[in-house]
Amino acid sequence: MITTDDANRPAPPAVPGEAPKIAFVSLGCPKALVDSEQIVSRLRAEGYEISKNYEGAAAVIVNTCGFLDSAKAESLEAIGAAQAVNGKIIVTGCMGAERADIDARFPDLFRITGPQDFDAVMQAVHAAAPQPHDPRFDLIPPQGVKLTPRHYAYLKISEGCRNRCSFCIIPKLRGDLVSRPAGDVLREAEKLVAAGVRELLVVSQDTSAYGLDLRYAESPFHDRAVRAKFVDLARELGGLGAWVRLHYVYPYPHVDDVIELMTQGLVLPYLDIPFQHASPKVLRAMRRPGDQDKTLERIRSWRAACPELAIRSTFIVGFPGETEEDFELLLDWLEEAKLDRVGAFKYEPVMGADANTLGLPPVPPEVQERRHRRFMEAAQKISARRLKEKVGRRLQAIVDVGGKDAVGRGKADAPEIDGKIFMSARRPLRVGEIVNVRIERADAYDLHGVAV
Repeated sequence: MITTDDANRPAPPAVPGEAPKIAFVSLGCPKALVDSEQIVSRLRAEGYEISKNYEGAAAVIVNTCGFLDSAKAESLEAIGAAQAVNGKIIVTGCMGAERADIDARFPDLFRITGPQDFDAVMQAVHAAAPQPHDPRFDLIPPQGVKLTPRHYAYLKISEGCRNRCSFCIIPKLRGDLVSRPAGDVLREAEKLVAAGVRELLVVSQDTSAYGLDLRYAESPFHDRAVRAKFVDLARELGGLGAWVRLHYVYPYPHVDDVIELMTQGLVLPYLDIPFQHASPKVLRAMRRPGDQDKTLERIRSWRAACPELAIRSTFIVGFPGETEEDFELLLDWLEEAKLDRVGAFKYEPVMGADANTLGLPPVPPEVQERRHRRFMEAAQKISARRLKEKVGRRLQAIVDVGGKDAVGRGKADAPEIDGKIFMSARRPLRVGEIVNVRIERADAYDLHGVAV
């Protein structure tokens, strides 16, 4: 058991000639992963060594997620596991912004900081283990340290969120929308591509709102000025020679302009749009855009312009006040929309969210469970039909697992959340290689074929 004395005990002096070791745990969404990459890059720049082992490390950094109760539980479990073997625990991330749960369970942690407070994290690291002498800045590559495989990387274009969804506390945790200048984003992307990244996954809390806070201000990139606007940034990224995949896009009218970039081959024909529901009543309670008939019209027009377009989305079932009629409307809408990739969550009340004060009746857990199962069964049937249409075609795939029996993803598949393409090949395929695959078979979520 770790005591207060253990927690306050100075870190053991580093062996002469050895860099202090810092262990790292990254939890949460891709946006949090980008924050972790920022911290790890700064650690490496200052000469610290990143360790996978808690024992023997000068400190352990835990980047937490605090969006849902289940995510908080995972974060607390990770903190506890680290503290069981190390007395210098530095907690950062979303859960650090509202630290009451952490303090209640772990009153003797070394330091707690909020999300994106990289300077405070580094100050805590310096207190736990003094910065190595003569830090060598060539210890890190120009693109920084990445926690993803070498051939793809997440590219975060903004922080925070301007929306005020009733079920979400992200603006409370991460603040309002703060977009990065377009030139800064493009220079980072350029370094990533130069380092071998073949796929850029663009992320933010609301990607299609990018630049609103900057009033679309221009910033320099090479010999030209680029506006901080969604379509302008997407066009420039598409000229760097890598796949560009857009995540967390709201169906605003100006997304139509990005569909044109997809038809030109500059951006992957893929949109990740968090629709969340289809019932106008539920959407109003969620404080989300509520005219799903217009959204269906927009999806049809997108697909007419770009037949290869794949749409993925996430939904919440069992939101307070959701009736059986609301749920049936959602199922009907899903059948009309024919979304390619779908995920669903059973509603969880989040401490501090406005949804808790709406006075709407909660949906019983057993009803939530039944609706979730019915929803995923319906989504699976749609996915199976959509994938069956690809049998006999040739598709491009990026290789995630190499060899003669390789695993990759098509343009319709984001890593970790979407399906895969299992492919056989006459020669060993290399990770990151983009190959053509003749599709021979499909199941509910994945494709199977031969590299040609």
